Amino acid sequence: MCLNKNILNTGVQNFISENLNTDMMSVLLKKPFFATVTNVELVEQMEARKKSKKKLPTWFGCPNIYYPKKLHIEQTSSEVTAQYKSRIVAGKSLVDLTGGFGIDSYFFSSKVAGVFHCEINQSLSKIAQHNFEVLGADNILTIQNDGISFLEKDKERYDWLYVDPSRRDDRKGRVFQLSDCEPNVLKHLDLFFLKADNLLIKTSPLLDITKGISELKNVYQIHVVAVNNDMKELLWVLKKGHEGEIEVTTINFQNSMEQTFIFNRSEEMQLLADFSAPRNYLYEPNAAIMKSGGFKSIGEQFKLKKLHSNTHLYTSYDLVDFPGRRFKIEATIPYSTKEMKQLEIRKANVTIRNFSESVADVRKKHKILDGGSQYLFFTTDMDRKKIVILGSKIPYLQIT
Repeated sequence: MCLNKNILNTGVQNFISENLNTDMMSVLLKKPFFATVTNVELVEQMEARKKSKKKLPTWFGCPNIYYPKKLHIEQTSSEVTAQYKSRIVAGKSLVDLTGGFGIDSYFFSSKVAGVFHCEINQSLSKIAQHNFEVLGADNILTIQNDGISFLEKDKERYDWLYVDPSRRDDRKGRVFQLSDCEPNVLKHLDLFFLKADNLLIKTSPLLDITKGISELKNVYQIHVVAVNNDMKELLWVLKKGHEGEIEVTTINFQNSMEQTFIFNRSEEMQLLADFSAPRNYLYEPNAAIMKSGGFKSIGEQFKLKKLHSNTHLYTSYDLVDFPGRRFKIEATIPYSTKEMKQLEIRKANVTIRNFSESVADVRKKHKILDGGSQYLFFTTDMDRKKIVILGSKIPYLQIT
């Protein structure tokens, strides 16, 4: 499939830029604006470029970028997560087996001397190649082929392989188990290790970490990545022959800050948690830590007490820096209708942790509206009693 290079003409590009916030249906229904570019093509470019404004600012800010259909933008890595992945790799060569729009390949190219971008979709491969040229990434070679087929026929070895399996089945439904994704990395691990000593695999954040470790070979590191406290990616580093400890790095990109916490899985399993009733301050780990399962390690590192073994909330007398939300505890009460009435809270942000009722149930039962500056935590304490903690949020890094 040939790309319509007329889309890159100055007049067309100006139209796209100036009409990003225009109703797309109105563009489709009007007479053609250009003789060589259809209105459907215009809308496809406009929708995809608009999606890229926050997700892919480098592409959005670069002239003459050719965009694929909006779906490919939605499925691709964000710029912030692609940049993070590039910190993991280094060396002379890397093969991106599932190249797609090329975001990951582009950032890998800043850390690896030569990147091979494999993409079976001919149109997407040509689009990526064009954009690499526009962006000045001249050390990326685009290969219009299935990544697995490329490896099977190729005789070279590489420093790294990267694979981001498709998480949609034949019926376009979402899947996340390793064996259900395409390519099936479990099926091809022997081939991967034949071609490289280091593998980087991106999986759904829904994948169970313990199951992933049991299914994959030679797991060396796990990176748990969140953006604005929303889980985005699980990254698995596999090193040929590695049978030792597994290091887990959690990172949450919160606005302009990075909340990072690193622990060792075997140490996490050996630690014993310390428990306490709520003290002066309350801490809630960010989404990446919650996914990682490093609940004892986080308490140990920051010298915090847990409220209960299954209540992943922490407390202290003195305020500490912490990769998550922090609150000044204003009151702690036993959970009962009588106590809730005496608290006289009509509007609050409600969080449920290790509690038998849902947020909706609690709001309805106690007539609590959403929002405001007060925070209510409905949870279970170290004595297995239901409690409610009233707190006020402390901005991150503001320790007084």
